[in-house]
Amino acid sequence: MSEGLQHPDASGTYRPDPVILSLADWLGDPVAAADFPETRLRWRNDRAAASVGLAGLSDEAWLAHFGRFQALAGNLPQPHALRYHGHQFRVYNPEIGDGRGFLFAQMRGADGRLMDLGTKGSGTTPWSRSGDGRLTLKGAVREILATEMLEALGVNTSKTFSVIETGESLYRGDEPSPTRSAVLVRLSHSHIRIGTFQRLLALEDADAMEQLIAYCLRHFPAPPPPADAPDRDNPAIRLMHAVTERMADLAASYMVAGFVHGVLNTDNMNITGESFDYGPWRWLPAWEPGFTAAYFDHGGLYAFGRQPEALHWNCGQLAVALRLHAETAPLVAALDRFGPLYMAAVARRWCWRLGVQSQGVEEDTQLVAGCEAQMRAGAVQPDAFFFAHRGGRALPEAFSGYRPVEGDHPYWSGAAPQSMLIEEVEAIWAAIDQRDDWAPLHAKVAALRRMGEAHGPAPEPAGHP
Repeated sequence: MSEGLQHPDASGTYRPDPVILSLADWLGDPVAAADFPETRLRWRNDRAAASVGLAGLSDEAWLAHFGRFQALAGNLPQPHALRYHGHQFRVYNPEIGDGRGFLFAQMRGADGRLMDLGTKGSGTTPWSRSGDGRLTLKGAVREILATEMLEALGVNTSKTFSVIETGESLYRGDEPSPTRSAVLVRLSHSHIRIGTFQRLLALEDADAMEQLIAYCLRHFPAPPPPADAPDRDNPAIRLMHAVTERMADLAASYMVAGFVHGVLNTDNMNITGESFDYGPWRWLPAWEPGFTAAYFDHGGLYAFGRQPEALHWNCGQLAVALRLHAETAPLVAALDRFGPLYMAAVARRWCWRLGVQSQGVEEDTQLVAGCEAQMRAGAVQPDAFFFAHRGGRALPEAFSGYRPVEGDHPYWSGAAPQSMLIEEVEAIWAAIDQRDDWAPLHAKVAALRRMGEAHGPAPEPAGHP
């Protein structure tokens, strides 16, 4: 079964570029995928596949590559489970790594960017510990929904590339068991994490750290640091500024989307600022800073309103790791930019989602505060609020000077906005689980993509091309 949506043009060129092999000796371990009892194609994202020249694959070839993990031509000869450490709920853990996934392939996208294909649920690795290395089908369906909704709301996110049901029965403590199994492939700009750098610090491996910094600067280019930034020509400092900028924008995008990731550990932080690895995520039913997504987040460490703090703290852990190649003061100077960058990104993204022209960071920040107050006072669901006020309609009188952006889309004239509340997520899964009915999922994705078209491209951070 393919995705059920109209396939885009498949004329893109596949350009393999497995540059990770230059770091492979210390970055990961060669592994083999599990030999699954069956492979049933449940989801192929041809829109994402077209961007890397793979939309022309037949379903048979798709199953061979993304269910049996036969190597793609000219690509990694064998998958690699990546090594990293990380703070998990701020407790340092050196015993982690890719425990149920691996890096499968690298290629250049249509825009020239380096892209990775990585897996979730592909079997055990040296880092699996006591886990079975598998993924539930429900978890895969939830990741499709999360990534499609986030992309439509302008968040820099991985793409759910493929989901293949694998015919195993899994037992989990957080959902009815036994339950169906799947293997997922995601398309990401990178799988290098803050935790990758933390591991090298723990090993005091300055040579590998130097290689990793150079790799990141070469393949994930960013604008140079501000002209007055201390030690701005030091590669480690350049990387610190780039990651701080990206993380500030990512935090802002979560807040404007009303999204709660749930597990913002340093091993889940991609240094490209691209959100990925979706587990207990939720969207806000109301504007509530204390709302949490993970049932095990008893202290609310990763609650909705604390996400900017969490990403800032994680950037701080990168700064600690980069002390292998830089002094403290210039690293702190880069980290100190997070707050102002975050506030500017919230203002910029808020105006974008409201569909109004910016009036400047100070005025836009007041607009954000006014909208938040209105949502709290009326217990309004955020998606409904942005939909009702699109183009500045019905904004409080104090903000009547805001003008709509040019252009319009029929989506904004509809009866209701798209949202992703837990009740709908469960209903979509129930249709699959109980009747093997995938139509509600396909219809939801089509509706989300229409919403994404209505929003248009998200604004780039200041200084970016």
